[in-house]
Amino acid sequence: MRHDMNIKPLYFYIMALIGFFGLFGLLMLWNTVLVPTTGFPVALILLITVTPLLLPLRGLLNQNPRSCGWMGYISLFYFIHGAIETYANTTERLYPSLELMFSLMLFFGTTLYVRFKRKTQ
Repeated sequence: MRHDMNIKPLYFYIMALIGFFGLFGLLMLWNTVLVPTTGFPVALILLITVTPLLLPLRGLLNQNPRSCGWMGYISLFYFIHGAIETYANTTERLYPSLELMFSLMLFFGTTLYVRFKRKTQ
């Protein structure tokens, strides 16, 4: 007896959007309000940290599977950064932990959205 799991890709897409906007908001606040850097210009830090997220944004918002796939790959860089910061920075672990959580939500949301979207087509 086979039970078909009716998993809707929309749930994973919503998880990806929560991960994206959480990561975007965290990076904006972390580098400007919460812990602003003194060694580098804030605009340069924002350009380096936020720009990769903006590249496939239009396709992500249009639910384009290819753009969602690229967003999943990009989210892995934020996962690596969050893991390194969580390990290395013993005084402040909240923001890197949030970066880990949001990047994982973005990765799994986009990956599973692409997987189940192709099954429904």
